[in-house]
Amino acid sequence: MEFSVRRLAADAGTLFSRAVQFTEEKLGQAEKTELDAHLENLLVRAEATKHWTEKIMRQTEVVLQPNPNVRMEEFLYEKLDRKVPTRANNHELLGEGMIDAGHEFGPGTAYGSALIKCGETEKQLGSAEKEFIHSAAINFLTPFRNFIDGDFKTISKERKLLQNKRLDLDAAKTRVKKARVADARSAVSMWAEEVHQAETELRITQSEFDRQAEITRLLLEGVSSSHAHHLRCLNDFVDAQASYYAQCYQYMVNLQKQLGSFPTTFCSNNNAPSASSSASISVAAPTLTPTLTPGQASPSLSELRSSSGPRRARVLYDYDAASSSELSLLADEVITVSSVPGMDSDWLMGERGHQKGKVPITYLELLN
Repeated sequence: MEFSVRRLAADAGTLFSRAVQFTEEKLGQAEKTELDAHLENLLVRAEATKHWTEKIMRQTEVVLQPNPNVRMEEFLYEKLDRKVPTRANNHELLGEGMIDAGHEFGPGTAYGSALIKCGETEKQLGSAEKEFIHSAAINFLTPFRNFIDGDFKTISKERKLLQNKRLDLDAAKTRVKKARVADARSAVSMWAEEVHQAETELRITQSEFDRQAEITRLLLEGVSSSHAHHLRCLNDFVDAQASYYAQCYQYMVNLQKQLGSFPTTFCSNNNAPSASSSASISVAAPTLTPTLTPGQASPSLSELRSSSGPRRARVLYDYDAASSSELSLLADEVITVSSVPGMDSDWLMGERGHQKGKVPITYLELLN
């Protein structure tokens, strides 16, 4: 108990001495030991590294997860050491909605089939986004966070200890100075022991300060290694980002190939004459098949094959183009058809606005 009281009193005395020294330095009444220029530069670089690392981390988190509520939820789960629940991202939700709508309109219709294909691609984009976020979190954010929570905390702790050792050193210098002044003014040598004790304490505090300055310097020089490690992490992040965008680009190119003429067909529907503007996608019977087989063309269409002039025809059923040379059709729309010499007898050349392509003859009804 006696030891604890003495230790507590000694610690209290040290804290009081540091507080007095710090206050006098702020008031300009005491001298302050300055750190060498190299150590000061290392401290400035460490602070800059901390500042920009935290800023890059925050902005990267915003890029990976723009929703602040979701970021806060993930932060709480991380602090509670619990697994974040799996949730669909925006691409996956959009993809599911498109697929459901496509099945509602009918996979056999041009619009329904296009929605399903787009929905599947959106889900692929969502999956690729999750993989990119996971990769960026492990290879980029985690090392940055480890630096802030690990290396820099150690640097801050040793830096604070260095500050305390400097205050102790300057307080010891002040006591030596005061003891020497008092000894010089005294007629008797009653201050000799006080001067000797103050000088001994000064040598001890100087040694402790030098040792702590060396420890802090070594830690600060290690920031260069952190920069090299962060550079490797940055390269990994760029590689992951490039791979993600290349993957998304490939998904969209494949989707364009699958859609074929769908996008331009829908665009031309908006510019179609008013007679066909009321045409709608048939969802009641998407799997209906034509009542006429390819060899059972109506008499009027048979006459059209033998003539060379264009005629208007109404589409009986939805038809999905199988190649770029064909034209997708929507039930009840009106198109222009004509016979082309040398073309198969089961097909005609159809035109809708600026779009042209082969259409099956049994899907059409010639208008007067």
